Amino acid sequence: MLARKMNKRKLIDKFFRYIFLSFIGIALLVLAVLLYDVFSAGIKMLDWDFFTRFDSRFPEKAGIKAGLFGTLYVIALMIPFTLIVGISTALYLEEYSPKNKLTNFIRLNIANLAGIPSIIYGMLGLGILVRTLALGRSVLGGSLTLSLLVLPVVIVSAQEAIKSVPASLRNASYAMGANHWQTVSKVVIPTSLPSIMTGFILAISRAIGETAPLIMMGALTFVMFTPEHIMDSFTVMPIQIFNWTSLPKKEFELVAAAGSSVLLIVLFILNGLATFIRYHYSSKY
Repeated sequence: MLARKMNKRKLIDKFFRYIFLSFIGIALLVLAVLLYDVFSAGIKMLDWDFFTRFDSRFPEKAGIKAGLFGTLYVIALMIPFTLIVGISTALYLEEYSPKNKLTNFIRLNIANLAGIPSIIYGMLGLGILVRTLALGRSVLGGSLTLSLLVLPVVIVSAQEAIKSVPASLRNASYAMGANHWQTVSKVVIPTSLPSIMTGFILAISRAIGETAPLIMMGALTFVMFTPEHIMDSFTVMPIQIFNWTSLPKKEFELVAAAGSSVLLIVLFILNGLATFIRYHYSSKY
């Protein structure tokens, strides 16, 4: 009787395994077809001039320079704020905050914020950053809007990384006479840093591909300049690609495919970097 139940469970397990593998295979096949379609169309427009030209009403003269530089400016300004605030918040919640109903409520709300649609953060950026704080439709306003978007993800991933530090390492540090801050700074942070950076890089990847929050807070779609100051107007690659897809000339579809190829390459590099950090440092602890 027991052997029959075990065989039945093995058959059910094998059945669902094949079902899940089939779904994964279908998803990967669809992804491969989409990537081939984008790159095969975009490669026709990709050359050095595409990176050095501004946008144009003529598809053969359109370039992604404004969107590329705008993306680099926004992300470069977003990184330090997000990294400092995100890691500091996670360290406080996990290492220093009292374990009570209030902190549990804060943790729950941070986790819930990670799942809120991105356009809500765009409305928040428009109402508080652009209008109330009078930052305008600037690089600084866009950077802070994207920081608000990814901060919950960074905090939650940093919390999980800190929780995963083995208790034996903490106890060994205390046994050597270290105080709490020395244990956190010399043991907890170095041990959890690879996982924290992995989550942080993936959050940056999400921010680079976001369009809705920046459109909502007023980022431009047609730009013939690169920002030189944090209060300058700007555009980013996703908005520029979105603008190309909405234009009537069919040739702009090739330009949009070329821009999408550039954006995908950047995202693949960032995700590859996150994977490298994870596997390179995971064997040390």
